[in-house]
Amino acid sequence: MIMPNDKTSVQLNEEEDIFYKRESIPLTPENAVFTRSAGGLISLEIINANGEKEFFERVAAVRSFPITDPDYYISIREPDSKNKEKGSEIGLIENINIFDGKTVELLTSELDKRYFTPKITKITSLKEKLGHIYWDVNTDAGKFSFVVRNAGSNIRTLEDNRVLIFDIDGNCFEIPEPDKLDKSSYKKIEIYL
Repeated sequence: MIMPNDKTSVQLNEEEDIFYKRESIPLTPENAVFTRSAGGLISLEIINANGEKEFFERVAAVRSFPITDPDYYISIREPDSKNKEKGSEIGLIENINIFDGKTVELLTSELDKRYFTPKITKITSLKEKLGHIYWDVNTDAGKFSFVVRNAGSNIRTLEDNRVLIFDIDGNCFEIPEPDKLDKSSYKKIEIYL
């Protein structure tokens, strides 16, 4: 089958496109080469399941388990688009660390942008008003103010004692070790732990 991203491919008509599903493959250093494009995006060249070379000018990396296993099961996808909607999965990296250091650095820098999670170092103010909690915090990425609705659902303590806080805009903040916060900060958050 000729793949749609192959430079020699023909355009699929609408009827064929509805039924076309890409076959996701395991991505390893033997069949996948990641590079930085001239525009600063990630490009990928693979040898697909049919043994043919394919080139993708732009790909997106998505963690399957961003909180519990950030280095494992990285989905490499075609980017989302208005025409095609959600991008198809090209392949899956079981463990990012099987790639060389340059590739790991390239993929990790992109993943860190997608999963930007500032770590809270101090809680300067925390006020609850009409079911919303208003936060002013210092983080490893600077000062932030944000709002959390429904603390029970949006403040989560993980098995390793880390605390994740999700604001009303979908941003995530982390407190890596709550018991190591200063006394004032800990007292403000203690009720939610």
